[in-house]
Amino acid sequence: MAVADDAQTLARLLRSRRSIRDFSDKEVPAELLAAILDDARWAPSWSNTQPYKIAVASGGLKDRIREQLLARFDAATKLQAGGALGKLAAFLTRSKALPDGDFDTRFEYPKELTPRRRATGFGLYATLGIAREDAAARHRQMRRNWEFFGAPVVLFVFVRQELGAYSVLDAGIFLQSLMLSAQARGLGTCAEGALGTWAGPVREAFAVPPAYKLLCGLALGWPSDHVVNAFNPGRADVAEMLIPEKRG
Repeated sequence: MAVADDAQTLARLLRSRRSIRDFSDKEVPAELLAAILDDARWAPSWSNTQPYKIAVASGGLKDRIREQLLARFDAATKLQAGGALGKLAAFLTRSKALPDGDFDTRFEYPKELTPRRRATGFGLYATLGIAREDAAARHRQMRRNWEFFGAPVVLFVFVRQELGAYSVLDAGIFLQSLMLSAQARGLGTCAEGALGTWAGPVREAFAVPPAYKLLCGLALGWPSDHVVNAFNPGRADVAEMLIPEKRG
């Protein structure tokens, strides 16, 4: 009976978890955050190397990092508006608007995956009541990434560079473990690749070991009752995921 109960609980947590994009201002007790991290530390990793480190920011420290990231995002927005000459000037002056992340967060999506990306984006904006032609509203929503969507806690995930893709794989398993632990306790999370765009403010706030590279961030807190938190883009069927056997 316990096995069946565990299976049902896990299935419910996996299916009910959402990327939370609006948090209440209620603080997360330190002991609750500690319990979530204690759960997540049991995530499996390659040869049990656990090739990741986590920087946790809340309160005034989180606010300072947020303001620095927002300043860079706003400067980058002006840079984009300045065209080629503006970008050249920024490069020559080493403007802080230029991304300084350890991984490039700007890339072209493969054609095969682009429809899912677009469907998710269109669905999210439709839930928020943002029209496709409303560039200002879309920009404001994008800016919310660097506000951590109002979350009281933000975690920055670093991976060991020597293990390449495998440290990233292990960090992903760790993050899923952490998100499910938070979900089980009534908290919400949003994994944010965008928070890897600028590493400078995070490195200035934490004594990050040299071999570790900033992969992403994770907003954590109590979900608000905003309609955006009910948005569910769904998932592909298992059959679509499976690679068929070669025949003949």
